[in-house]
Amino acid sequence: MTSRTIVAVFDTQDAAQNARDSLLDLGIEREQISIVDQSSSELSTQSDTHRGGFWAHVKQMFMPDDDRATLDESLRRGNSVLTASVEDDGVDDAIACLERAGAIDLDERAAQWRTEGWQGGPMPEPAPDQAAEPSRERRAEQAIPVMEERLRIGKREVNRGGVRVRSYIVEEPVREQVQLREERVEVERRPVDAPTRPVPKGSPEDLFQERTLEVAERAEEPVIAKEARVKEEVRVRKTAAARVEDVDDTVRRTEVEIEDTRAKPGKSTGTRDRDRPGRT
Repeated sequence: MTSRTIVAVFDTQDAAQNARDSLLDLGIEREQISIVDQSSSELSTQSDTHRGGFWAHVKQMFMPDDDRATLDESLRRGNSVLTASVEDDGVDDAIACLERAGAIDLDERAAQWRTEGWQGGPMPEPAPDQAAEPSRERRAEQAIPVMEERLRIGKREVNRGGVRVRSYIVEEPVREQVQLREERVEVERRPVDAPTRPVPKGSPEDLFQERTLEVAERAEEPVIAKEARVKEEVRVRKTAAARVEDVDDTVRRTEVEIEDTRAKPGKSTGTRDRDRPGRT
């Protein structure tokens, strides 16, 4: 499985160390994590791919010159830079972990510095591992390097936006019809002229006694009840696909032309010979 190098910048050394502890909790090996600040010129890791000066390590990460200049300025301003070598399947978790630990937005910080007058600049050359030993004898020689560029393609993640799904509550009026039943008590008085028959006093048939008649009215009224039901679901998923993209660029090289003006026996001066790459 291949691995990728991620870089995060923190305002303080303590914040960078807390971020390193969080990466260790994810299972990343300690020797794959490095922290460098203004007080340290070398990375603390001992792996072969990270050995040497800090800028020699940064140049191996295919980082644009502007980003390397911003890293240099952040170190000059007292920030701490954390680098970690993470396997591909753990890059997303590692980036999320660094963001939670307080990694700063380097593009936003660079824009702020430019408003303050910072113009950016060239990166310092990496310091050699060991100083060259002084020559025992002085030699009268000069060297012209023959240069050739090689195209190295790297990858970095960019944010292309995303999808945000938000649910919210909407209230709307609803009107329904319901049929209700209600009772009414009506009292009617009408004249009656009829003789009565004699009955014993106090008997139920005796009309001369007190009576009470109560009739209750009843009515129906609406009762409202609400039932919540799931109408539909909105599911959000993320898929990843690999694609091949052609990258076009140019590479440079230097060619050497040798002009020999020395006189040779039997030949006139001014002969020329050309030494090109691949022809020694």
